[in-house]
Amino acid sequence: MIMNIIVCAKDVVDASEMKIDTSTNKPIIEGIPRKISDIDKNAIEEAIRIKEKHNGKITVITVGQPDSKERIKELLAMGADEGILIPYPEKYDYHIVSKLLTEAIKKINEYDIIICGEASTDLFSGQMGPKIAGLLNIPQITYAFNLNVENDKIIGERNMGENSVTTESTYPVLVTVTKEINEPRLPSLMEILGSANKPIHEWKADSLLTETNTKVDTIDIKGVSMERKNIIFEDSIDDSVSKLVDSLAKDGVLG
Repeated sequence: MIMNIIVCAKDVVDASEMKIDTSTNKPIIEGIPRKISDIDKNAIEEAIRIKEKHNGKITVITVGQPDSKERIKELLAMGADEGILIPYPEKYDYHIVSKLLTEAIKKINEYDIIICGEASTDLFSGQMGPKIAGLLNIPQITYAFNLNVENDKIIGERNMGENSVTTESTYPVLVTVTKEINEPRLPSLMEILGSANKPIHEWKADSLLTETNTKVDTIDIKGVSMERKNIIFEDSIDDSVSKLVDSLAKDGVLG
């Protein structure tokens, strides 16, 4: 069986480079380097492994900034076959982005597996994959940390917190993967150079979606205060440990 795989990847700010403006307590986003969300690279890696076993084609879809093509090139160098960039419309939220991705997938038409990261590393809502599956009315396997892809079905082991659940589905199916599923490869110099010959198409948002009414407005973004109490216990070790435990229990850290 030849697999047609679609991977939804998000272009995000590099959170490790983010700083907080102490005067306003707001994150400084301007000028921060951008990258493909880490868990979406796990999604690409898993798609490549499936392709290596079953043959097929990998298409990457990104709703992002006009310069997101530069980040898509990295995924093409890893092993994806083509990219599709949908520049953000003037106003957007999860509702609009999920519908844009869904309409792009419908336009591609031929697909067996859609793979997403379980969540993006900037907002980590975990809702994009399930929303797309719902809009397409196809089965979904979420939080997969192991996949076994067969000709007529896919079997996923899912991280459900304290338990794991094994789920299987026929095709087409949407899968969200966790970071534990694999270790994304680093492309070689030849693969990076070769990716320049792979196509990246740009589809305008208004060619896919006429209704662009957002459902959620972001009112404000603020940093989280991380002030320390700096409490020092100077008693014996046993007494200090006992006081520390009592203090943590009062603060609700310990049950």
